[in-house]
Amino acid sequence: MLKTIKCLINDLDKNHRYTFAQALSWIPDSLYLKVVFRVFMGYPLNLKNPRTYNEKLQWLKLYDRNPFYTQLVDKYEVRRYILEKLGEEYLIPSYGVWNSFNDIPFDTLPNQFVLKCTHDCGSIIICENKANFDIETARKKISVALKKKYYYLSREWPYKNIKPRIIAEKFMTDESGVELKDYKVFCFNGVPKLIQVNYDRFTNPKKNIYDTDWNYIPVAMTYPTDPKKIISKPDNLKAMLSVAKILSKDYPTVRVDFYLIYNKIYFGELTFFPASGFGKFEPEEFDLKMGSWMNLIPSDLNGR
Repeated sequence: MLKTIKCLINDLDKNHRYTFAQALSWIPDSLYLKVVFRVFMGYPLNLKNPRTYNEKLQWLKLYDRNPFYTQLVDKYEVRRYILEKLGEEYLIPSYGVWNSFNDIPFDTLPNQFVLKCTHDCGSIIICENKANFDIETARKKISVALKKKYYYLSREWPYKNIKPRIIAEKFMTDESGVELKDYKVFCFNGVPKLIQVNYDRFTNPKKNIYDTDWNYIPVAMTYPTDPKKIISKPDNLKAMLSVAKILSKDYPTVRVDFYLIYNKIYFGELTFFPASGFGKFEPEEFDLKMGSWMNLIPSDLNGR
């Protein structure tokens, strides 16, 4: 079974992986995760005594089932949470939310905007000029995404019951004038420990890692890192970390994502399972180090 699944996963493109994963929806989460973890990570998943960061994320998928997580990963519903916790000034302006592509009133949208689905990861459409906007390509991509249940791919259960919708937000860039760098703060029991900066997203994606004092850490997570790339310490780093503490204090671990636009902090999203718990580290030992920062409840571990 392991060989069959490994071959299929390696040979399929992303769209067909969704179809394949959905066909395996009858397999219990724990068994599915054990098989897929072995395929992607190359070592068996230990749920009785998880030690690495990725192992502990799989454990949390199975045993930390706070129903509130569903609202927090819904890209539209989480806005209400941020509004209550922080205030409207932390939200990227939104133009509306719709159930289908045909419902979007493109005539009333501004010349530039961003479309994204509320229930998944990666289905983003950027319009920089409506005169050149390929509406049919956008329709196809969004329509396909709306039919997918993101939960099936990696059994990230908070996504299971999200209502698939489309949200439109203001198109924004940072000081580069080209893109928005993502500042992703990894928090453990309410304590920020690492900041991952994603850049060159549309050309050659890279991720640089820093500690909370903005010292570069020579670690690669899934994508390459570039020690020669100078990313200046944000002027509002302390404020960003303070906001991350507020948003992460009630959870064993969560990655709080931000955009910094002309010295102003905007909320991006909350990610409970970065890389779905299948992220490759270089060096591999860093997976174990990050795992040591995450405290799971000993009684729960003993009872599984």
